[in-house]
Amino acid sequence: MRRVLAILLLVAPVAAEAQSAVPPAALSDTQLADPAAEARANALMQTLRCLVCQGQSIADSDADMAGDMRALVRRRIAAGERPEDIRAWLVARYGDWVSYDPPLSAVTWPLWALPVLLVIAGAIVARGSFRRRGRP
Repeated sequence: MRRVLAILLLVAPVAAEAQSAVPPAALSDTQLADPAAEARANALMQTLRCLVCQGQSIADSDADMAGDMRALVRRRIAAGERPEDIRAWLVARYGDWVSYDPPLSAVTWPLWALPVLLVIAGAIVARGSFRRRGRP
């Protein structure tokens, strides 16, 4: 029991240090005053992948980097930039994978073709399976 307590006492300070001491960006968790501008910002944030989590959009992620990206999107929307221009800037800076909708290119075509190929392969396997069952 003493060993477990000693390990916990050693690990507790490390867990406390895992939280960032940097305050969140100004607009990371604060909505814009203009509801239409906030709607445009939110629609864009839903389509951008968190660079840390990678499985969540920046709108849903609690990562510090996602907060910084939300603040950046809101600042640029408030300054009058179009969402398409902000997306283009982020893609140029972080690459196509920052977007949940990567463009069709020589690098991304397997991502678009794989679902179709899997459906075709499944249909071929199913057809062969049904043919074998039908034979006496």
